[in-house]
Amino acid sequence: MGGLKDQLLKAGLVNEKQVKKAQQEKRKENQQKTAPQKTAEAQEEQARRQQAQAEKAERDRQLNLQRKEEADRKALIAQVRQLIETHRLPKAEWENPHSETPYNFQDSGMVKRLFVAEAVRGKIIKGIVAIVKLDRQYELIPAEIADKIRQRDATAILVQNTPAPNTASSTVDDPYAAYQIPDDLMW
Repeated sequence: MGGLKDQLLKAGLVNEKQVKKAQQEKRKENQQKTAPQKTAEAQEEQARRQQAQAEKAERDRQLNLQRKEEADRKALIAQVRQLIETHRLPKAEWENPHSETPYNFQDSGMVKRLFVAEAVRGKIIKGIVAIVKLDRQYELIPAEIADKIRQRDATAILVQNTPAPNTASSTVDDPYAAYQIPDDLMW
């Protein structure tokens, strides 16, 4: 039981050449129908690949940005450490555990105290010297260096008093200028 082509050949309505030509045309039509499907699938696959590649590139860019920020942060910390270590005042000059008047300051919400020599305490109050924290220890550094550290990492500086402005012109009009205010009051 043959197909339509066999029946047409037996009846003599078509010859072998016409059958082959019809088969070729049918194959071409099938290929043309499936070609757009394959092309559409290929385009979708390529679009998925491009999207995945773009997402990977974005993740890589974000990761590189985080790494760069971390490296910059570590570099700033290293600069602050170097500034403190090279310019800190030697503890032998300022530390005085037998001092009767400690210098009180705040660190992480807690009041801390340093027993310093009276001359150094005055320098801290006047803003000539600042207190910084390095590896859980307190160090004293000159105010100029504290300004450089503040530009890099303001959290490293615990105490940096600003010197009082020169108030010579306002003392003329001050009715209480004749009264001395003691500067050694402890609250």
